[in-house]
Amino acid sequence: MPAMSEMTTITTGLRFPEGPIAMPDGSVILVEMFGPRITRVLPDGSKETVAEIVGGPNGLAMGPDGHLYLCNNGGCFTPIEMGGMLFPGPFNAEGYIGGRIQKVDIATGEVTDLYTECDGRPLRAPNDIVFDGAGGFWFTDHGIRDHNARTSDLTGIYYAKADGSFISEQVFPVEGPNGIGLSPDGNTVYWAETHSGRVMRRSLSAPGVVVPPMPMDTSACLAGLPGMQLLDSLAVDGEGNVCVATLVNGGITVVNPRDGSTTHVPTGDMLTTNICFGDRDGSGQYRDAYITCSATGTLVHTRWPNNGLRLHHL
Repeated sequence: MPAMSEMTTITTGLRFPEGPIAMPDGSVILVEMFGPRITRVLPDGSKETVAEIVGGPNGLAMGPDGHLYLCNNGGCFTPIEMGGMLFPGPFNAEGYIGGRIQKVDIATGEVTDLYTECDGRPLRAPNDIVFDGAGGFWFTDHGIRDHNARTSDLTGIYYAKADGSFISEQVFPVEGPNGIGLSPDGNTVYWAETHSGRVMRRSLSAPGVVVPPMPMDTSACLAGLPGMQLLDSLAVDGEGNVCVATLVNGGITVVNPRDGSTTHVPTGDMLTTNICFGDRDGSGQYRDAYITCSATGTLVHTRWPNNGLRLHHL
């Protein structure tokens, strides 16, 4: 991978930023999980509140109708402040309202529940979301680890329509699915598993439909990171590389989709949670990378060495 340019801080003081969207006007809309709110960060670093959220805003995407679509984890984490950093702690049983997918009016801040269950099973802690070209969206349900109850959810990968009329569990079981993205041609869905440190993939036969896997098909695992490296959200760049935010070894791990080889781009924040690509310079290359550094509450910018990928509906 070509050399990186220097990272610069856009803004600070964010309460665990996640889910960034690079907007055409140069601003970045993101969530503050422990705000809890959706915030617009302007190019000069100033901030505006888009919507106040009940629960735990986690992943965010722009839909075909111009509304924001939000993965709300229900407020499942307890915030812990330590050494000037902010961490997601144990399951917050008292504050948990249940997981849900919500639609947010970007102009008024009105929040509407879209999905709270699939096939009668409650959504536990929706985490990340990406729209396809057909107007539907994929999302992960990270699930909940309840240390007191000694339980850990097995959840799945879901596809749903933006009008609230259809939701389908496409992959089950999955342990701790986090980031999710689509290949540039839209024919492959990728997701990251937090605790296993693996980047997984499945081919699609149609929008929202995965190809059934063969038993013991090892090609479903694109890459697995060694040692104590946990995975968070991700974005796919214009070359098809899976750029996955990496925890503990804070940074962005770039995974080659052809051979699973990796390159690590450090950020200096051990809870680097997400990345998105924008076109601030108007070149059409989408090489403006915005990265959420959640432990320190910062949003940083760098020029990505490869072209980024323009998301649908932006």
